[in-house]
Amino acid sequence: MSKLAFVFPGQGSQYTGMGKDFYDADESFRNVIESASEISGFDLEHILFENDERLNITKYTQIAMLAVEVAILKKLEKDGVKPDVSAGLSLGEYGAIVAAKAMSVEDAFHLVTRRGALMQEAVPTGGAMCAIMKLDAKEIEKVCEETEGLVNIANYNCPGQIVITGEQQAVEKAAEGCKNAGARKCTMLNVSGPFHSAMLEEAGVKLGEELANVTLHDLQIPYVTNVTADYVNDVAQIRPLLQKQISSSVLWQQSVERMIEDGVTTFVEIGPKKSLSKFLKKINPEVKSLNIDKLTDYEAVLEELL
Repeated sequence: MSKLAFVFPGQGSQYTGMGKDFYDADESFRNVIESASEISGFDLEHILFENDERLNITKYTQIAMLAVEVAILKKLEKDGVKPDVSAGLSLGEYGAIVAAKAMSVEDAFHLVTRRGALMQEAVPTGGAMCAIMKLDAKEIEKVCEETEGLVNIANYNCPGQIVITGEQQAVEKAAEGCKNAGARKCTMLNVSGPFHSAMLEEAGVKLGEELANVTLHDLQIPYVTNVTADYVNDVAQIRPLLQKQISSSVLWQQSVERMIEDGVTTFVEIGPKKSLSKFLKKINPEVKSLNIDKLTDYEAVLEELL
């Protein structure tokens, strides 16, 4: 039997005006954004829609992204579209957990507000990230292992696109090593820190303290975690996985492959832009990929699925 997956993008897909057409047209969408504003203490309407530079600062980006993703998710649920499984890239995993009903919207907004702040505070000087194009993952892993200093793979996005992270000097050396090994292109990313590296373990520990105070619920559907690229069915797994997720590699390609192996034939990307849909086409072009960024996308997806 074919299955449906909801997938949620992470930081980097944000843009000014995301969700504006939904916000203008739908009161329930506005209510979700207003709830996120109240819980976070940030004026998300201004941050999202008014060309506010805070949108690209981690502390604000994460809650802004999640608010839009959850507002679209709630609209889908209201219209009767429900997935068999969910997953999200990095920050997007919180949207996946809300879709699985393991965490309330309010708790997810609180946690992601804290996550963004902790990651912002924990960002050490001298960290960097670099996208490596068209080089086999095993080669990149080997280069990282042989490079002096702290550097590891942050994201296994799709075949031909892997991101490395860590100490700036080590990342630059590893990028050079990847070029020598045959990478087509190595691009240093304009990010505020070495996300998904061991340099952020302390942020994960502090997030663990926040997680201890959150009520979790039995999952109504499974979700696939970035940390292991496998299903989470037991609520007891969620806290330690979310703590570890901040500093561990994002196994996105492996997560998608796991869902396809289990019978997922249609993926709906919920959130701004189409980054996950583009990755999916490179991972397996034979499965169906739908995307909801604009209200017109939403209407097309409803027509496709209902």
